[in-house]
Formats: sequence, structure tokens, C-alpha cells
Amino acid sequence: MSTFDSMRISASGLSAERLRMDTIASNIVNAKTTRGADGKPYIRKVAVFQSNVQKELNKTDNKGEKLMGVKAVGILEDQSDLRKVYEPSHPDADEQGYVTMPNVNVLNEMADVIAASRSYEANVDTLNAMKSMYSKALEIGR
Repeated sequence: MSTFDSMRISASGLSAERLRMDTIASNIVNAKTTRGADGKPYIRKVAVFQSNVQKELNKTDNKGEKLMGVKAVGILEDQSDLRKVYEPSHPDADEQGYVTMPNVNVLNEMADVIAASRSYEANVDTLNAMKSMYSKALEIGR
């Protein structure tokens, strides 16, 4: 592992968690959106990540692979069922008075945003620790 690999890994974690928080924010904002541009209710989005592995030709440890952090694969739609709520006065209500609401649970989204912010904090702390170690190493070299 080179000198700055740990910083690169933490930076990729910061980027991934920012995308996750942006996706969660979009879900919370649209928790009551019953009609989008396509005329359908909002569908919850989920950020998907995978480990970023780089192949190394000359190394034999870890089967020639080197972990380089995490990368966003994409943002997928949650396949869970949409909710039906009885609101006969709502403009989007069907003949029986039910409105199809998004499949967003705000409590779950808040729990996810807390987990994402803690992970973001951990990556910031790691970057700060690495910065401090490099600074101390430079002081020793004087």
C-alpha cells in the first residue's frame, strides 16, 4: 500500500456517503409526492456501492488485487410496494378514495441519514489522522 492509498480510500468513502445522503434527502423531500413528471407517484431511490478493487500484476498477496475504496455503481429504485392511503378529497384519489403514496418511510430514511453521517464522520476522522501523521513525519525530518 502506497503512502496516500489510505487517504484515497477515505476520500472515496466520503464521496460515496455524500451520494447516499443526497439520495436520502431526495427521498425525504418526495415522501408525499403523488404525481411526478410521468404522472406516477415518486419511487424511493437507493444508492448502490461496491468495493473498488484494482488488479496488481506483480503482487501475489490478496490474489493480485488491491482494495482502493468504494465506488458508486448507481442509484436504483426500491421495488417495495407503494402505499395506499384513504383520502377521498385528494386530487389524485381513485374511485374508492385511495391515493397511491410513495414507498418512502421517513423514519427509515432518518435512520439511514444518521448512519451515513456517522460513516462520513469516520472517513473525515481518518483523513485528519493521516494528515496529522504526515505532518508529524515531516516535523521529524527537519
